[in-house]
Amino acid sequence: MRILLVGSGGREHALAWKLKQSKLCTSLICAPGNAGISEIVPCRPVSVEDIDGLVQLAQDEAIDFVVVGPEIPLSLGIVDRLKKIGIPAFGPSAAAARLESSKGFTKDLCRKYNIPTAAYQRFTDKSDAFAFLDKMGAPIVIKADGLAAGKGVVVALTLDEARAAVEDMLSGNAFGASGASIVIEEFMEGEEISYFALTDGVNILPLATAQDHKRVGDGDTGPNTGGMGAYSPARLMTPALDQIVINEILKPTILGMAADGHPFQGVLYAGLMVKDGRPRLVEYNARFGDPECQTLMLRLTSDLVELLYACALGVLNTVEPPKWSDHPSLCVVMAAEGYPGVYRKNTVIRGLDKAAAIADVQVFHAGTVKGNDGQILAVGGRVLGVCATGPDVTSARERAYKAVDQIDWPDGFCRRDIAWRAI
Repeated sequence: MRILLVGSGGREHALAWKLKQSKLCTSLICAPGNAGISEIVPCRPVSVEDIDGLVQLAQDEAIDFVVVGPEIPLSLGIVDRLKKIGIPAFGPSAAAARLESSKGFTKDLCRKYNIPTAAYQRFTDKSDAFAFLDKMGAPIVIKADGLAAGKGVVVALTLDEARAAVEDMLSGNAFGASGASIVIEEFMEGEEISYFALTDGVNILPLATAQDHKRVGDGDTGPNTGGMGAYSPARLMTPALDQIVINEILKPTILGMAADGHPFQGVLYAGLMVKDGRPRLVEYNARFGDPECQTLMLRLTSDLVELLYACALGVLNTVEPPKWSDHPSLCVVMAAEGYPGVYRKNTVIRGLDKAAAIADVQVFHAGTVKGNDGQILAVGGRVLGVCATGPDVTSARERAYKAVDQIDWPDGFCRRDIAWRAI
């Protein structure tokens, strides 16, 4: 098949790396891609928000199958548009993608179908929100309803912090229209797990788990980011917990979405909070996580195209369950100094070849471009995913940080404690 991959992040670099290995892939292009992706497949300069341009590109290139990486084109309806012209695409419809694009939509679904999650209320009015905060107390969680690049969540430890977050979001200062409606929910204690499963709207095919590190600083300190690193598999996952997640969270979600007239096809990424062996849903994403995807692709030994294509065609029950390496994988995100706030752009990164030469290491690009002289420039907040595998988490981490130390980028930083819970 001729395949088009949509996106430009570390997730898409990892997907391109894995898609290209498939026996079903005769050619692969990416739009818009990044400097790292351009080294392995041709890239086309079409933005992920340019749905007309992406559909036209798929037609011009006689594409047989489209894999959509990020959430924005999904929420804008790219899958609906492609299916209308007969091009199968991996990912949910715009209506089903509301599981990610509206946190309020997901919380209401949980309430309707008795899916375990935090108690919550939705607000558009500041005074109503303040009254609810006074009733609930702190710590408490405030979330922008819409898409906010993984940063639309504030875990407020005091009521003053909570009120400031509500003010910031509802005023439009923080996240614009995405924060015009907010969800306030109880603070859940426990440990987070990222759980991934493919679904064609009826069948569920569990993938693997990972643990993300959302906060910017070591020891889980500082503001939330899009993710500063991950490892797979998550340390708390057991066969018993797996069955609880499938039966109490995933199945009711899939059945509920179908019953409500918007069946979900694609990858369902459930962010879970686990305490005393019981999981509750934090939120859903409608696509692979970044940086969790990088760790999953390093461990997957099955044909990715076969899995994703069966999912898109609604025949997931015809493929073998995916196989995984027993070796754990780990990803360290290198970000631009200042992220998730204001950061410098167009800084030069050197030493990538030295890092990639280390055994069992893969360096996936996220926010990079090639300069006129061929140098790699950092243009995003999260810029590189330095990944490694090993016989255990400790050795995977040692290899990843050894590679990080080969990279010459004075304007970059990373957390130094990825997988600290596991180790």
